[in-house]
Amino acid sequence: MYKIEKPYILSVAEIIYQEIVKIKKQNPEYSNNQAIEDFIGSEKYKEISSGRFHDNWLKELKENNFIDKKTEKKIPDETIKLLEVQKEIMIKQLIKFPNLYDAKNQTLLKISQRAFDLIWRMCESYELWCKETNQKDLLKLNIS
Repeated sequence: MYKIEKPYILSVAEIIYQEIVKIKKQNPEYSNNQAIEDFIGSEKYKEISSGRFHDNWLKELKENNFIDKKTEKKIPDETIKLLEVQKEIMIKQLIKFPNLYDAKNQTLLKISQRAFDLIWRMCESYELWCKETNQKDLLKLNIS
């Protein structure tokens, strides 16, 4: 049996997914939406939305001459460029906004809805990859 390599671009989606799963385990009554909303206020969210997550990751890769520690293969330049684009998208789409809700009607503000939607899509992408690669044991949220 061979090991399935996860695309690098899904690494941040996997981290987000795992964090949301952790929130749901701590709060079994939560819906996926509530868990995502809690994730938006977390330290991991702040790290990803600020670009620090990608900065640290890219720095570590550069220090290792862009050789993957797990596979010991060189990471293609195109992949590094995609990770840099992903970082910019995270910064722009997951912008920090002090109040998540409109106080009058408790609906997500447009800027917060954009962050919520991106997180949802990332979780969905991760689940689709799990399904396509027959790793159903990794599916916990059943978003897709």
